[in-house]
Parts: sequence; C-alpha cells; structure tokens
Amino acid sequence: MSLAGVRVGVAMAASHCNLHRAVATMKALVAAGAQVTPILSPEVLRVTTRFGTPDYWRRQVTEAAGTAPLTTVPEVEPSGPEGWFDVLAVMPCTGNTVAKIANAINDSPVTMAVKAQLRNGRPVVLAVTSNDLLGMNAGNLGRLLAVRNIYFVPFGQDDPVRKPRSLDAHVEEYLIPTLEAALRGEQLQPLLVPWG
Repeated sequence: MSLAGVRVGVAMAASHCNLHRAVATMKALVAAGAQVTPILSPEVLRVTTRFGTPDYWRRQVTEAAGTAPLTTVPEVEPSGPEGWFDVLAVMPCTGNTVAKIANAINDSPVTMAVKAQLRNGRPVVLAVTSNDLLGMNAGNLGRLLAVRNIYFVPFGQDDPVRKPRSLDAHVEEYLIPTLEAALRGEQLQPLLVPWG
C-alpha cells in the first residue's frame, strides 16, 4: 500500500526531547506522498526547553509538513464533522496523552483530534513515549490496546536498566508500515520489539 494522497493528521504532544524525531518522520511522510496536517499541543508552543523554543518548533513543523500547524481546539474540531483525515498519528504520544485518551478527556488540540477521528470510526495511530507506561500508566496503556480503531507503532523498553518502566515507539522504522496497516484495519506485528 502507498501513502500517496493519503490525508494524515500528525498530532504532536509535548515530549520535547522527541519532537525532532517526529519532525524527521513527518518529512518521511511527505516524501512518501502523504498530505500531512500538523497539530500541536499548546505546551509545544508555550514552553522553551533545551530542545528548542516555541518559535523554533513552529518553524520546524511548518517546514516539514509544508503547512502551518493547527494549534487550538476550535481549529481542530471540524476535522470530525468534515472528515479531514484518513488516519491520525499521535507522535510523540506522551504518558499524559495516553491517560487522557484512555479516560476520554478532551482538553487540547491533540485530544480533540483523537476524539474527532474516533467519532468517524477512522484509525488513530499512537507512537508512545513515556517513562511510566510500565508503571502508574500501564492500566491506561492496557485499556487503549483493546480499543477499536486505535493502533500502536511497535514499541519497546528504551533503557530497561535505568528506566525499567519506560517505553518508546520505534517511529523511524515502523511509523509508515503502522499507518499502512491501520488503514487496512490491522495492528502491525510484532507490537513489542527490542530496542537498539
């Protein structure tokens, strides 16, 4: 299957240390012919970290996707009624975002995009990255593993010795195949993959 012409929403939660990976993967989606619409968490546009300023990330995302990001709930809300996306990828998908999705909390452009996509019975792909997905957040992860139309980029423990509760999706290798599988209604397997 090809992603040429496929309408992909890319919703980016505020895992600042992983934003560069999301931007690089967004460029790969565009190169594969996808029509990419970026959606940014307010925290990406509010917080300056050692990984970059809000203006830096807005420029990076706009350049990668070829279009300015959606940044508010009202901007994203019509994506459901108007059916904007064939598939929605949440990358990076933080533990906070996992918890909100699992508990139907809709308070940001990212969670609004997920709600709108699921409303239409269309696929949502989560690229999880969190230091607590095998800890306090494991129940939320387990809940989402059983939800129809939610798919996961294969993930593994990125540092099982120093961070035994941490999981990280292999977006560089598996995002595009996961999107293709999700569009067929399938979860890419294996789901659990070794790191490195």
